[in-house]
Amino acid sequence: MNIQANGSADWPNGIFSASLINQLIETGGIKLAKKPDQAQVQPASLDLRLGEKAFRVRASFLPGPDHTVAERIETLKLHEIDLRQGAVLERDCVYLVPLLESLNLPKNVSASANPKSSTGRLDIFTRVIGDKTRGFDKIPNGYKGPLYIEISPQTFPILVRTGSRLSQMRFRVGQTGLDIDEHKALHKEQTLVFNPNMEVADGVALSIDLKGEGRGGLIGFRSKRHTAVIDVDKKDALEVLDFWDPLYANDKNELILDPDEFYILVSRESLHVPPDYAAEMMPFDPLVGEFRVHYAGFFDPGFGHSAAGGEGSRAVLEVRSREVPFLLGHGQTIGRLLYERMAKRPEQLYGSDLGSNYQAQKLKLSKHFKEFEPNE
Repeated sequence: MNIQANGSADWPNGIFSASLINQLIETGGIKLAKKPDQAQVQPASLDLRLGEKAFRVRASFLPGPDHTVAERIETLKLHEIDLRQGAVLERDCVYLVPLLESLNLPKNVSASANPKSSTGRLDIFTRVIGDKTRGFDKIPNGYKGPLYIEISPQTFPILVRTGSRLSQMRFRVGQTGLDIDEHKALHKEQTLVFNPNMEVADGVALSIDLKGEGRGGLIGFRSKRHTAVIDVDKKDALEVLDFWDPLYANDKNELILDPDEFYILVSRESLHVPPDYAAEMMPFDPLVGEFRVHYAGFFDPGFGHSAAGGEGSRAVLEVRSREVPFLLGHGQTIGRLLYERMAKRPEQLYGSDLGSNYQAQKLKLSKHFKEFEPNE
């Protein structure tokens, strides 16, 4: 890549790897209010950190083309919260938090955001917005300005503080997604999905595992209500049964999703994201049902890759039905994974290189919980 004297660059097409993200930081395309944290730059994304204050607001919003986010906050805020020593964000409330990262993107570089895996598995609804933007989690080419995160805990009250990392951002140039023929060719060459339930076509279709074989019949977890607070920065600290009800297979291998409940389930298939690609799961597919299957949709290069300790990894699903109860059966299609080209292969892959929390996973809760032994 040729970086010119004025700081502009001929950025390559594709999803940016860690080295390119670091170059964006060095050339001022990404601005940090504080020095970067360890492992903040991931193989294909940048973790975003909460700033020093949060605003409790009356409603979610988009600023639109005529307003900054700060202007909209002034008209909607209920009160301001200091995050420097930590603060509890209550469930079913909406908060806006300025991030420690802001952008001064080159004219051909855009960005997109997604909750981190651990955020999604706690049912924390997050979306990133910028000034004068028309959509959530989508930052247009050449954006210059601050970033904010909308946070709405749906199930558990959470404890956060300045520097907590709930969301992540990818940077890209050009059209990075694969078409149907390219998905098929990549699957034939490098095997994207093991034991597929459906043919690879417009992405990789995933089905649901409701048998729990090899897990004592454990098929998932349903969240409890009225629990204690979860500190989002503490790992391996919580007892599973204080927050979750385990779900076990029944004779029919079926599960009815209640629209008032949150579920952690798992795909029937094991997945593989080759090192030169990244992937993203679509949160909704109305063709297969009115439910959300994922909050945290980013899958990094090397997920399930044998050289990174994966040998195929299941997709853990963060599931909420919409409006009506919905019956799931074992092997039913529940989601779809789309693959994108990397601009450059990452120097480190998701998995053993980074001590990643969810490599070679099967059915796994977020990193905040201790290991759970299912009934035998």
